Amino acid sequence: MKDIDYLVEGALSGFIDGRTHSLPIRVYYEDTDFSGVVYYANYLKYFERGRSDFMRCLDIHHSELAKGEDPLAFAVAEVTVQYKAPARIDDVLWVRSEIDYGQGARFYLTQRIECKGKLLCAGKLQLVCIDMASRPRRLPKSLLDIVRTKFLPEYRRGDVTAAS
Repeated sequence: MKDIDYLVEGALSGFIDGRTHSLPIRVYYEDTDFSGVVYYANYLKYFERGRSDFMRCLDIHHSELAKGEDPLAFAVAEVTVQYKAPARIDDVLWVRSEIDYGQGARFYLTQRIECKGKLLCAGKLQLVCIDMASRPRRLPKSLLDIVRTKFLPEYRRGDVTAAS
């Protein structure tokens, strides 16, 4: 059973292709409002799941960050969302997440939710790394190194000034 648990856990986290993490999410009755469409605030929950599983695929776990020598967490400092079309019960959505850049205590992401190739919702997010007293802390070097080398190839060429 241990092998199956490992495979299922990996499958539940989605996958990374190039710079993009993709996570499938099915819409359930509990996600919808009285008209049968996904309640607008639930898209933010889907974004959160996408970010959490993106980090999980990078072997960065919230629980481990919180238990570290210098416990850390991430908080959303800013989010801008554009709703384009509704999702409905039983739809299979894809949450796509891309890291734009990281600097100091912050990193920036673009996220979108699609259904059958159609854009339903797009978001730009700014996250801040904080300690357990909610004070900003520099991004962990391990995360910053992953962001710079895997997701920002232009950084390796010296073309990006924002990711310093």
